[in-house]
This record gives sequence, C-alpha cells and structure tokens, in this order.
Amino acid sequence: MTQTTGMPEGRVADSAGNWVDTHAPAAWQPYLRLSRLDRPIGTWLLLLPCWWAIALAALATDSFTWFDVWLIVGSAIGAALMRGAGCTWNDITDRHIDGSVARTRSRPIPSGQVSVKQALAWMIVQCGVAFAILLTFPLAAIALGIAALIPVAIYPFAKRFTWWPQVFLGLAFNWGALLLWTAHTGSLAWPAVVLYVAGISWTLFYDTIYAHQDTEDDALIGVKSTARLFGDNSPMWLRGFLVGTLLLLGFAVVGASLDRSVPSLIVALLGPWALAWHLTWQLTRFTPDDTAVLLRLFRSNRNAGLLPLPFFAVALLV
Repeated sequence: MTQTTGMPEGRVADSAGNWVDTHAPAAWQPYLRLSRLDRPIGTWLLLLPCWWAIALAALATDSFTWFDVWLIVGSAIGAALMRGAGCTWNDITDRHIDGSVARTRSRPIPSGQVSVKQALAWMIVQCGVAFAILLTFPLAAIALGIAALIPVAIYPFAKRFTWWPQVFLGLAFNWGALLLWTAHTGSLAWPAVVLYVAGISWTLFYDTIYAHQDTEDDALIGVKSTARLFGDNSPMWLRGFLVGTLLLLGFAVVGASLDRSVPSLIVALLGPWALAWHLTWQLTRFTPDDTAVLLRLFRSNRNAGLLPLPFFAVALLV
C-alpha cells in the first residue's frame, strides 16, 4: 500500500523525532504508531489512576506486599498494551474522519501504511497479551478487566452522538482505578468508585485542552467535543473540572484513610492539592488558539498525575 500524506518515511504529522522514527525497525514503525508508542502520554494517563488505586488500597488495608509490586509492573505493561489496542481500534473506526483532519491524516491507516485487516490483527495480539497479564490478578479484578472492553469499544463512536465524548474517554481511561483497587483488596469499595469519578473529572480537564487543537477541523466534518461545546467558556469549565478533581480525589483519600492516623491522612491529602496546583498552573497558561501550547499542557498531565503518589507513599509509612 502506498502513502499519500507527503510525510517523510511514513511519519505522523503531530509526532516527529521520537524513538519510533529513529530507532524502531521500518517494518514495525506503522504498528508502533498505531499503538501510539511514539507518544507515551496516553499510556501514562491510563496508568496513573491504576497507581493511585494501588496506593489508596494499600492505605485502606495498611498493607503493601510483593504482589502489589507485580500490580504496579503488570498494570504498567497492561496500560501500554490496552492503550495500544484502544488506539488501534480508534484508528480503525475513525479512518475516514482522520483522513479529513490535517493533524491525523498521516496516521498509518488513512495514509495507507496499514490495512484495516492488519490493524485488526495487531489489536487482537495486544489484547491477547494484556489478557494474559490480567489472568494473574484475582477473579473479581479479571471480571472488571473484561468489562472494561465495553467503554473502550464505545468511545470512538461517542464524538458522533454526543457533545461530551470526553466523558466516555474518562469512563475508559480511569477503569484501572476500579480494577487495581479490587486486585489489591479482592473486592470493590466506595473509595475506589469516588477515585474513578475523580479520574473522569481529570480526564475532562486534560482532554478538553487536547480537543481545542482540532476545533476548526471538527466543526467542518461535524465531530463533537467539549472544546467545541464550551468554546470561549472553556476556562470556566476547566476550573470546574479542576475543583471537582480536587474534591473527589480528596474524598477518596479520606475514604481510604478512615482507619489511619491523623498525620497519615494529612500527608495523603497533600496529594490532591499537589495535583490541583499543577492543574491551576495549566489553566493559567491555557491558550485555545495555540496548538503548540495546548499539546504541551496536555502532555504535562503525566507530571500532574505523578505528583500525588509520593504523598500517598509517605502516608503509608506514617
């Protein structure tokens, strides 16, 4: 199949100079790009709610074992695989839309580097390896992992029928909060559900920023997003998502720390405040018409999501 985008060496327009471009074998590059392994921020955003859940579950049970180390490692590998599978599925369903958007028309499928059948096979391989990892988790967590396929399957179509596709992304991307809490404790509990909703609020924050990159193209082809819905009112909505993330994550911390000491609770509560500080920093730099700034702010959410973890870890020792 031939490439039609004019990008050199099959590269993707909004991701150049990465390790896939410079070091991966040429035959592997289109598949690695399908999985977004040239852009790891999505893997981080899928992974961080998993790590939050492991930390808060450890606080709730006052225990951290070698199995939790495996949960940390296994969730990292699984996040990379499932993010890759999800992005592959997204590119399959969006192949006609992607071909109409300047930022995405150089992706492997619309540019002709990979066929739909090849992409489907690659998605199945990634799901299969991720499922093998999932089988090492407790039965209740395995059931939740299988159920996660529902929001993953629905998300690519959400932009066609709702102005709030970011909610569906949040439902899919934060499922790990439910799964990893359950993997540690053996059952689901309300702090994990609150953590899940906090993650959805965070997703609405960062993905609204991301979606502002494509508002003009999205309007032309009729694709919906919160960025288009909010328009000039986006800063107000982003502030609301910031406050919601802070309050919900704080509530989840309190729920996980009910049997802990007051110093432990105070230290753990610094985690949500650290995240809120970073989101506030992003909000002060939000420039809806500057795609370079928007992309930089979106990618900075890896650091934002990492900030609570040291406080959760120290709280476990207090």
